[in-house]
Amino acid sequence: MTARLSLYQKAEQELYKLDHQVKAKFYDFSHLFRRNPWHTSLRLKPLKGDGRIFSARLDPSYRVLLTRTGVGAGGEESWLAIAVRHRRDVYEQLSVAVNRITGEIEFVDLSVVGESALRRAGIELTPAEPEAEPDETPAAPVPAAAPVDPAAEQAPPLLAAYDADLLRELGVAEALIELALVVTTSEELDQLVQGAPLLTKDVLYGLAAGIPLADVRREITAPVELDERPNPEDFDAALARTTVTVVTTDAALRAAIEEGDFRAWKIFLHPTQARLVHRTYSGEARVSGGPGTGKTVVALHRVAHLAGQLPPGQNKPILLTTFTKNLTTDLRARLASLLEPELLARVEVAHIDQLTARVLAENSLAGRSRNRVDNQTALRELRDLLLELDERSWEPEFLLEEWEQVVLGQAVPTRTAYLQARRAGRGRPLNRAERTAVWKLLEQYTARLDKQNMETWSQAAERAARFEIARAAKIRARADYKEQTGAQDLLHRDAESGMQYLRHRYRHIVVDEAQDLSPAHWKMLRAMAPGTADDMFIAGDTHQRIYDNQVALSTVGINIRGRSSRLTLSYRTTKEILSRAITVVTGREVEFDDLDDGKDNLAGFRSVLSGPDPVLTGHTTWAEELAALAETLRAWRTDLTTDEAGETTRDARGLIAVCVADRNKVNEVMYYLTTTAGITCAELTKDGARGDGEVHVGTMHRFKGLEYQRLAIAAAADGILPRAVIEQYRDTDPARYQRELRKARALLFVATTRARDSLSISWHGKPSRFLPG
Repeated sequence: MTARLSLYQKAEQELYKLDHQVKAKFYDFSHLFRRNPWHTSLRLKPLKGDGRIFSARLDPSYRVLLTRTGVGAGGEESWLAIAVRHRRDVYEQLSVAVNRITGEIEFVDLSVVGESALRRAGIELTPAEPEAEPDETPAAPVPAAAPVDPAAEQAPPLLAAYDADLLRELGVAEALIELALVVTTSEELDQLVQGAPLLTKDVLYGLAAGIPLADVRREITAPVELDERPNPEDFDAALARTTVTVVTTDAALRAAIEEGDFRAWKIFLHPTQARLVHRTYSGEARVSGGPGTGKTVVALHRVAHLAGQLPPGQNKPILLTTFTKNLTTDLRARLASLLEPELLARVEVAHIDQLTARVLAENSLAGRSRNRVDNQTALRELRDLLLELDERSWEPEFLLEEWEQVVLGQAVPTRTAYLQARRAGRGRPLNRAERTAVWKLLEQYTARLDKQNMETWSQAAERAARFEIARAAKIRARADYKEQTGAQDLLHRDAESGMQYLRHRYRHIVVDEAQDLSPAHWKMLRAMAPGTADDMFIAGDTHQRIYDNQVALSTVGINIRGRSSRLTLSYRTTKEILSRAITVVTGREVEFDDLDDGKDNLAGFRSVLSGPDPVLTGHTTWAEELAALAETLRAWRTDLTTDEAGETTRDARGLIAVCVADRNKVNEVMYYLTTTAGITCAELTKDGARGDGEVHVGTMHRFKGLEYQRLAIAAAADGILPRAVIEQYRDTDPARYQRELRKARALLFVATTRARDSLSISWHGKPSRFLPG
């Protein structure tokens, strides 16, 4: 009798961590099990506690726990391996069931639950194999039980306001409901959900965090709830709903296990994420969420999903784009791990300026090209112009922002149009005479740039948008003519106009870090796709907007109403770091938009991870701060690279980083660490890390989209974050002052949430006003 074997996510995760000799034995086990699951050497037998869980012998010390999910038409049995563990860790209280909300198979292991919570719930774990085997290999000693905390024993339950029926209704695993109602501390809750199914973990953390019950229903339970209640006995149907790895060959199993934890990122999406990835949208769609909630993961998997739906061909109908070059490099590398080469070749991965340059190159006159300059150069040219004109009524920064956000942002072509243009959010009001004066100066400025054969990237984006809009109009006109005339002379017309090969550039466009794109960027992208189902998928978080590009998507032809989703659970940052980060961007005076006409907030945003509290340290001088920074980095390096015996076990490169707000401080940090502290560094640039140093160092802007196991934020002092120069706008231009504060807050928010496990924030002198306390 043959068998079809699948691996549950928990089984894969346990296999990743086992010794290579045990993994090798599992390969042999899998091969034999598929040929005959009832082979006498496997000793397959049901546990006494839950008859649906079977134990099979991997070797004298280890067991594979399985559940039978069905029998095929040809008599082939279908089995799911749900855990791989030492025989001493197999208890009768293990259980497997079909979740009443998601319809997926759920495995519950009570051995990870705290002893005090088990005792209060009246549960005593019974080993499934009390007898010892003569050939058993020695195992690591069992850690002593943690001492009982008297305070925890007497404290009221965390979830005292809820009952078993409600938890059952929300989707909490049946085997964990009574335990959930007796936990009294957040530490006990962490232990309880350590091995819990995802929905259970999300619901319990949400309730414990004080999220309103209605929000828990709407944001956690409803997105994963089936239309009809599943049959709790139909494990075959439940297996089809559960993300598993089907082990068809020995080679496939070996490849899956050797990929390790990286495979989990590729394969096992959170159910909420998976629904966003695989859904069919009638038009543009957007997903938002705080740092670490998986927006980029969803975007990448969305690309992979769309690529898998493409008809055969060699073209590149899918675009994946974002604002910065170094993030594009990271996206391309991660996408290569998701897609086979033939599908990856059909995806264009390019940052927004790269797209802009391509459009302009295609539409440029022969021999005519312009030098594109950054904002600092553009501002310097504007200052020079005002100096030559002896014009002191307007600050160059104000004029440059007016030009980029109003004139270029709204594609304002004439003075008359500018007199009527909306200036929402610009702060300083302008009467008709002032607008006329500003327009005249901006005309002189653009003429100056043109004379010097210069253009800013904002100008370039606006020009590219116009070219793409014109192209889309031609495509639309051709389609209208074809519909009206039946295409009787379309071939002749196409030959005359050269339009026979004119198509939209892309069928699907996926945008990551969408909050940083300008109105011109959005107009260009909107014109590059046909405006049909699934043509645009947008991921972003306005709390992480670190540039001045603010736009309501509805004003640039992108309608996301009714097709917007929000992720609230962080998988990257611990709740200790997250709670510190959230205080940076919350407050009565702080408001963030939702990429449209509404407001966004971080209500319900939380983490499933726990770790040490962030360390905040002040110093008298910059020299003292640098010395303390070096000590912290050395301690982290030792912790990450050595075992208990003091032996070096791995390299720390790419795991530790130092982040600063000021560009000059990057050089100073790298110089001190390299020459004085003996710590090698690699600078983060727009092209990624430059050099092979063990610690990455860069400005906060360069950390967008990245993550590190240990992160130090240095020089978080007032006058640096925010910059002292913005104080000049406090009274003269309050709106701009608030915008600058919001950008600085967003920078610090981005920086703090790049840390996965440990965060250190230091300053010298007066701390940044954004650091609470």
